[in-house]
Amino acid sequence: MTTSDSSGTRQHHAEYKVPGGKLVVADLETANGEITAAKISGDFFLDPEDAFDALAPSLVGASVMAKAEDLTGRLEAALRPFEADLDLHGMSLADVAVVVRRALADAREMADLDWEVVHTPVLPTRLNVALDEYLLREVEAGRRGPTLRIWEWEDRAAVIGAFQSYVNELDPDGVERHGVEVVRRITGGGAMFMEGGNCITYSLYAPIDIVAGLDYTESYAYLDRWVIEALAQHGVDAWYVPINDITSSKGKIGGAAQKRTRTAVLHHATLSYDIDADMMTDVLRIGKAKISDKGIASAKKRVDPVRSQTGAPRAQIIETFIDTFVRRYGARVGELSAEEMAGAQELVDRKFATEKWIHRVP
Repeated sequence: MTTSDSSGTRQHHAEYKVPGGKLVVADLETANGEITAAKISGDFFLDPEDAFDALAPSLVGASVMAKAEDLTGRLEAALRPFEADLDLHGMSLADVAVVVRRALADAREMADLDWEVVHTPVLPTRLNVALDEYLLREVEAGRRGPTLRIWEWEDRAAVIGAFQSYVNELDPDGVERHGVEVVRRITGGGAMFMEGGNCITYSLYAPIDIVAGLDYTESYAYLDRWVIEALAQHGVDAWYVPINDITSSKGKIGGAAQKRTRTAVLHHATLSYDIDADMMTDVLRIGKAKISDKGIASAKKRVDPVRSQTGAPRAQIIETFIDTFVRRYGARVGELSAEEMAGAQELVDRKFATEKWIHRVP
């Protein structure tokens, strides 16, 4: 949030809840391209008192375009005289830099937006993927507000990333044998095996200022905090592994991807619920390099479904997801319009079902 007065001085405010930690708040004044006054507050713990008193003044004089590492460096230098007695809990100096950057970038919090939650009926995977592009454009144009969409599908599909090679990622014999629909999405990242009912997939569409001041790694964890909270309600101890993996104490359970335009962001994620690992490895070429970088012996061990950790039906997990999002962000439940569905179907016919797009990278 930013305001200004007649002298040209601008006031900036942002709040940042550290994942697994405390709230950090920045109130700044800027003029002529630099920070002229600063106040840092929150429910964190910092001793000695003199260290806290040195925190905010160290930011004065910093450029409004300063990078996170520059701001962190200023904060570190200010607290260096107190290193021997320093006691800091609930946040780090890097977290202070994050909230300062978000204040300067006029970022909005998830709870600041008027969210709608849409749980679509069963749709072909290609239509689900086309909806991601269509609804991103609608949010970008201001015709749709911020939206969380939960997918449903019943076909068997391999969804490959925007920049992946078709032949490198897929086994054509496995694709044909198992009747798999190959779909290319608009976001980067790796291939997903998506048999009906075996995953939980959702998409967020929002104005770009929701991730202002966050780098890509920070934005992934920020946009999925509600998911970590929802999983915890079912006893799943989950967290983010940079850049885009959601993991748990029993192994990886999901991954996310993003697409950003000048004014909007698409963030979507897929969590394993009950994947047929044998069929998945028949369809996807999961190479030794992909397996070894996870420190595991086989592709099957990379799949640790939500079902095995919760014992809950998939529908119940989705209900918890929706309830958590609605409660946390004050969202309302809605639905897609006939015009939106028709627009996405036109995209399927013109783009997502074409050999040109599917084989974009041969």
